[in-house]
Order: sequence, then structure tokens, then C-alpha cells
Amino acid sequence: MIPPGSSGSRHKGRGFTLIELLVVVVIMGIVSAMILLSFGILGDDRALQQQARRLSSLIELATDEALMQGRDFGLEFMQHGYRFVEHDPLLDQWNEVTDDDLLRPRQLEEGTEFELRLEERPVALKEEAADTESDEDSAARSRSAAYLPHVLILSSGDVTPFDLRLVRWADRSEVVVEMSMAGEIEIRTDAQASL
Repeated sequence: MIPPGSSGSRHKGRGFTLIELLVVVVIMGIVSAMILLSFGILGDDRALQQQARRLSSLIELATDEALMQGRDFGLEFMQHGYRFVEHDPLLDQWNEVTDDDLLRPRQLEEGTEFELRLEERPVALKEEAADTESDEDSAARSRSAAYLPHVLILSSGDVTPFDLRLVRWADRSEVVVEMSMAGEIEIRTDAQASL
């Protein structure tokens, strides 16, 4: 014989109540949302690092081309992009590289911009690229002769040292691209930069 009060306890051990199921579903939803958000944030950090690696590779490519071809290149930064220029020794002026698809002008993703330091001093970057074209009149020639890119990539193998930060304003994440005096490029994340 089964005691009269024990039948209720047998039914309780068989399954979950509706409240218990709802609590489990809510917890799973919160954990899933946190995982998805963390993947989104990591993806953005990867995008900054990818931009930095691309720039580093392009600088190495321009350095190799400068050495092999005996040409002098330059790199001009704008707030939201950059472009490579080359020096024309006959006209003594800098012109945008137009015949090389790899060294074409590039733009950063929206919400991301550059902060440049040369010799430990911040450089005010413009929105647009500087005018390197020259007309026949002397005023235009003097403007183009005064133009000088931020970073020089010389045929001797020398590259202007710089400290460039790619900053995403939404969360103030940054990746640093640093060219040392020895001509070595290093890429650091904002966590490594603060150490």
C-alpha cells in the first residue's frame, strides 16, 4: 500500500514545471546573445588588424619595388585613407601611382580613421589627398615642388619611421602600425600598445 501523501511526490520527480522550462530558455537566450555579440566585436577587431596587415604588406611591396627599380615612392595619409605616390626625377615632382593596381588609393571602413605621429609629433591629417598635379604656370609648379608625402620609401631601402594608429570610434579600439628606424614594421593591438 502506498501512503496517501506520497503520490504527489512521485509526480513531481517525473518532469519539469513550466516555470523551470522558461528559466532554462531565458538563460540559454542570454548566453547565446553574449556569444553572438562577442563574435561581432572580435570580427571588428579582426577587420582593424586586417587593414593594418594590408598596409604593412603594401609598404613592404613598395620598398621592394623601390629597391629593384631604383624608384622613390611616398605614402600620403588622409584621415580616412591613404595613397602611394612616386617621385618623377625629370620634373622633380610627386605623382600618384596610377599604373599599379596594388598601390592604388585605399579608404578605411566607415567610422575608422588614422592618427599619425612622425618623430613623436602628431600630424594633422587632411580629409582629401593633397594636389600633386602641376600646370604650366609657375605657381602650380611651386605648389607641386613643395608637396612631400608623409612617409618616404626610397630606392636606397630607407623608409621614414612612423607611428600610425587605426582607430575605430565606436568603441575606441585601435591597432598600431609602427615603422622603426631600422626599417622594421610592427603591428600591435591597443592592449599591447598600452603595455
